[in-house]
Amino acid sequence: MSFKLINVQHRHCVFTIDANLRHFFLEDRDLLNCLFHAVNSVILRMFNKLNKSMNYTPGFILVLHTFGRDLKWNPHIHCLLSEGGLSDSGFWKNVKYFNYTFLRNAFRTALLNEMEKIIGPSFKKTKALCYKNNEHGFYVYAKPNKCDPKTVVKYIGRYLGRPVIATSRIDNYDGENVTFHYNRHEDDAYVEETLPAMDFIRRLIRHIPEKHFKMIRYGGLYARHRESDKKLRRAISKEKHAFFLSFNQWRTCMLSSFGYDPLKCPECGATMLFLELYFGHRRVSLEELYEKVMSKSRGKRSSA
Repeated sequence: MSFKLINVQHRHCVFTIDANLRHFFLEDRDLLNCLFHAVNSVILRMFNKLNKSMNYTPGFILVLHTFGRDLKWNPHIHCLLSEGGLSDSGFWKNVKYFNYTFLRNAFRTALLNEMEKIIGPSFKKTKALCYKNNEHGFYVYAKPNKCDPKTVVKYIGRYLGRPVIATSRIDNYDGENVTFHYNRHEDDAYVEETLPAMDFIRRLIRHIPEKHFKMIRYGGLYARHRESDKKLRRAISKEKHAFFLSFNQWRTCMLSSFGYDPLKCPECGATMLFLELYFGHRRVSLEELYEKVMSKSRGKRSSA
């Protein structure tokens, strides 16, 4: 993800939906594609309106989250969007002003129309109710934030791809009940909740995506492969790619993830000499085994 980013300011946007629509996406997971299609069309239209003849195209990454802080079903889209676009002629235009009124209304209309196409006439009553309850469109958070290239590479990618709940938020399990905490989104108030273990698991597993469903999608400049786009300066230069990829090696990965060197003795501090590894009754290379596992993991993530 980091290697794709252009070396420009980005904005973290969040597209939310009416609470009356949530159950539709839970009952028919295919409808989640509508969220991606709606956001994609709205962003491209917003930039196209800047100058139709120049056809400015931004770069953006869309990530689906189906959970709220309380783990309940709440599908919404996080978008990492470049504050600018590239014209067909190769001219880059910086964009600092985002039309929130357009974003809210256009997203509401695009999503409801997408859903009606799939669900059919039975959706018209719900659609009318959504327009009535959301006169100013669905809530879209797109205020300026400190998403300079360095910040984006270091924090935003990790934030967008975060799991349903961090283990640090799970406070207790007594064999029957699970206690966890969160800060309520509306007022940031601290909330502690205790649930029977099976109810807690039930809340978690509903967020497991369907097989082959892509939770992260690229749009605009980040989705296409034009020769002209290769001239854009990236947030991480090609010369640094090898350095960043080295962090995926098993020893470095263990150190950065868990805070200890797997080859360093915790008692005397001496570095152990790794000689041989046997797996399945045959000698294998640890790097080879690690790469094999990681390639399977990457394959599962890309198809999820």
